[in-house]
Amino acid sequence: MSESYEDIPRFSFGDSPELADELLHLVLVGQKTASCGDLHSYESEGLPLPKAGDQFIVQTGKGEDSCLIEMISVDIRRFDEIDEVWAVLEGEGDLSLRHWQDGHQEFFERQGVYARDMKLVCEYFKLVKVLNKDG
Repeated sequence: MSESYEDIPRFSFGDSPELADELLHLVLVGQKTASCGDLHSYESEGLPLPKAGDQFIVQTGKGEDSCLIEMISVDIRRFDEIDEVWAVLEGEGDLSLRHWQDGHQEFFERQGVYARDMKLVCEYFKLVKVLNKDG
């Protein structure tokens, strides 16, 4: 019996196919269990905020389904309130707060939304199922 995931929302991490694949790999190996996005983007696009229990399909940089994740908790924090623990949960680079700050500042500047006090939707999630091991 195959499971159907057609009604589950899909997204890819980052803002390029390369970054999407890099961050997806970190999820698949268990290093990345958190992510964040700009609260203003959710509000301006009229998107509902994720909540605990929500599930999402994470896609590769080519738009292929790769895995299913489930939100454990979702909080709103300011950029300048992110701490070392959150940096480790996001799983990127050398896992330091400095690396997190630099990388996320660059990312949000590319989006045209960076501010030290910007509000972030901070999502802590678990990997539920790998759908495509090539992702």
